[in-house]
Amino acid sequence: MNINDPSIHLLDVNDALQKQWDEYVYQHSEGKLYHLSAWSKLINNVFGHKTFYLYHLSEDNIINGLIPLVQLKSRLFGNYLVSMPYFNYGGVIADNTTIEEKLLGQACTLAKELNASHIEFRDTVLRTPDYPVKTDKISMILTLPNDEAVLWQNLGSKRRSQIKRPLRENPTIHIGTIDLLDDFYQVFAENMRDLGTPVYAKRFFSAMLQTFPQHAHIITIKLNDQPVAAAFLLSFKDILEIPWASTLKKVNNISINMLLYWEVLKFAIQQNYQYFDFGRSSADSGTYRFKKQWGSEIRQLYWHYWLADDGNQPALNPNNPKYRLAIAAWKKMPVALTRLIGPHLVKNLP
Repeated sequence: MNINDPSIHLLDVNDALQKQWDEYVYQHSEGKLYHLSAWSKLINNVFGHKTFYLYHLSEDNIINGLIPLVQLKSRLFGNYLVSMPYFNYGGVIADNTTIEEKLLGQACTLAKELNASHIEFRDTVLRTPDYPVKTDKISMILTLPNDEAVLWQNLGSKRRSQIKRPLRENPTIHIGTIDLLDDFYQVFAENMRDLGTPVYAKRFFSAMLQTFPQHAHIITIKLNDQPVAAAFLLSFKDILEIPWASTLKKVNNISINMLLYWEVLKFAIQQNYQYFDFGRSSADSGTYRFKKQWGSEIRQLYWHYWLADDGNQPALNPNNPKYRLAIAAWKKMPVALTRLIGPHLVKNLP
């Protein structure tokens, strides 16, 4: 990799600066779990993708800016870079805009060397007009009270009755980590099939649980000793996030999803998190309205792009009309087959 700026460097997975990299992520106001250096090895081991972790050093040889980049390359979906794929957050973080621009410029140079079609920077801040931006996605953030009783009262009678409805079926609630992985994945894989979406490999979740034991949790709900709802949770600093939540279609009529989210929010309060991140949604979508009813507020996401040929922004998402037939066909597949094929497809989708 050609780096012309002597202040910018490429982090090696065995680099002694990994500790300093992570310390910088923890102290930066926009630093996220997905900026941590351990993702480089995890993503390479699970998905086989090349990663490029760029950092900027001050004159005192102290990290004062960084950006993680992952190359996704396949015949089906093309060759491009993302910071960071599979999650809602990434992009560059630095002490000031000058360092940010230097790191972004180096990222673009890297993309050209790799013959990539584009870079997607998953930012939480709006950048200069030099980078085209998508603003159709938002995060929904709930400020948590100190007492679950306060949240319960704030929900209102309609939502409280929806949460109570599944309790008539005598569900059992389970909170754990790797011990609940099989139950989580059983529900997750079936739900993804029903949505027409390729499923991640189970080892992706296993790797996260093992790499981030203090940050990853699973909550499941069982009926008649069978898992019917599950959530995979990731935390960082003072916020708990729910990247994946699933329920089985056969029990959705009893509002099992309401009970699942209530149990997750209770857990967040009991663990003293200050905020709960419901994950991303499209504005005014069904998922947006579901998350809004809990009292969450919008946080705009800014996904910026570098485009190799100044063409259109990429549309690798389920709303793209060209994927409709594939989605419809996927919904009809046996779950076992989707678990076999899905990981090979979804690893190249951001």
